Amino acid sequence: MPRPIWKGHISFGLVSIPITLYSAEKRFDLHFKLLDSRDKAKIRYSRVNEVTGEEVPWDQIVKGYEYDDDKYVLIDDEEFKKVAVEATRTIEIEDFVAVDSIDHVYFDKPYFVVPDKKNQKGYVLLREVLRNTGKAGIARVVIHTREYLSTLFVTGDVLVLELLRFEQELRNPEEFELPGNDLSDYKVTKKEVDLAEKLVEAMTTKWEPEKYEDEYRAELMEWIQKKAKAGGLEVPPESAEEPGEEEGGGKVIDMKELLKKSVEGKGGKTRAKTTSSKKKKASGSGKKTG
Repeated sequence: MPRPIWKGHISFGLVSIPITLYSAEKRFDLHFKLLDSRDKAKIRYSRVNEVTGEEVPWDQIVKGYEYDDDKYVLIDDEEFKKVAVEATRTIEIEDFVAVDSIDHVYFDKPYFVVPDKKNQKGYVLLREVLRNTGKAGIARVVIHTREYLSTLFVTGDVLVLELLRFEQELRNPEEFELPGNDLSDYKVTKKEVDLAEKLVEAMTTKWEPEKYEDEYRAELMEWIQKKAKAGGLEVPPESAEEPGEEEGGGKVIDMKELLKKSVEGKGGKTRAKTTSSKKKKASGSGKKTG
């Protein structure tokens, strides 16, 4: 059973629903330690005064905000508490919006919302109303002394609380030099658009998240296990296939011909074979290491 992140209530109108938040993520990051290459001793970081070069003890360290060059406003723990957001235990829904109206660029971190076992009626009611109406709730929540904007929606039979980025946390796309919408400016022909649409249609499939895996992690773990079996010695890399010549270097690319070949199946099948072979290799390494 995962560890609960937060306990409290969802509130909309006069309805109060006791719930617990659990992280919806499972992290499989590979953690590497920094070592001294000469004797494999672990590297330790020190808090050093950049003027004197001396190490500074924790009780002498304060936090400061630089409001001008080398000018700081110092803030201690008590002052932080005075301006801290009130740690409420209520997720109060402020608005409801169409669930598909929230741009995915705002999504930040998902949590599963689990009801209290003794009081599940309100949870079921909210879940079914959101499902039937295609709506999502917009609410604020305080987690670890920080206030977040969030959205509450249904996936399957579970309510999901997704932390959202605030508007000011996102860059404006207008900061970048993006192509315009007039296809003729880029010599894109209707035939090329039609072929590209056919390619998309040919590659369209049902969303099955379980078939996509972290292939890089699997290959890296396989290599680490091989090296561990060799006593930490270097493992000679497997001979890689020579990459084929790529069109470039100023050559004119026949986009129409590339799209035709892709629609005929020469593009997608190569990727499928590569993915399949990598999965077999990864699963094989798992059996060896036991």
